[in-house]
Amino acid sequence: MIVEEIYLKGCFVLTPQVFEDERGFFFESFNKKIFEAKTGITVNFVQDNQSKSLRGVLRGMHFQTGEYAQAKLIQVIKGKVLDVCVDIRKKSPTFGKSFSVILDDIEHKQVYIPKGFAHGFLVLEDDTIFSYKCDNFYNKESESGILYNDKDLNIEWDYPPDELIISEKDKQLSSFKDFVNEH
Repeated sequence: MIVEEIYLKGCFVLTPQVFEDERGFFFESFNKKIFEAKTGITVNFVQDNQSKSLRGVLRGMHFQTGEYAQAKLIQVIKGKVLDVCVDIRKKSPTFGKSFSVILDDIEHKQVYIPKGFAHGFLVLEDDTIFSYKCDNFYNKESESGILYNDKDLNIEWDYPPDELIISEKDKQLSSFKDFVNEH
């Protein structure tokens, strides 16, 4: 497994070694011992989540606050997404900076996102199955988010805005400036 830390401290892109033959493929999608040795991060994932979405669905930018903050290990089981994370750790030198990567069922890359990040993704193929592990349990009262199209974050989704499928809840999320002032 290749593990690369990106410019947002604590975020990693993981590329597994995939073994393919005429029958299909095999790869190890997670190995705690290897992950911890290569990242220096101790993890204890307690919840796995999956979603299935149509092309054009945008989910985000979400995070949990306080004691319910979550680190996540993200992957695509089937299909393709543009995955985006934003550093919302106020004391971080990369505060307000974002990172994006294509995740799909061909390369099988994963992204590890530590606590203190907002996360979202744009589905690029119909019937995409998105999966992620969390190191903390979901708590409805601790959920929060930032608008996907916030002008201060300036995330490049590279998708026709009139073709996006966004929940009403996600359309009502805070601006980045409001987040900064509230937290």
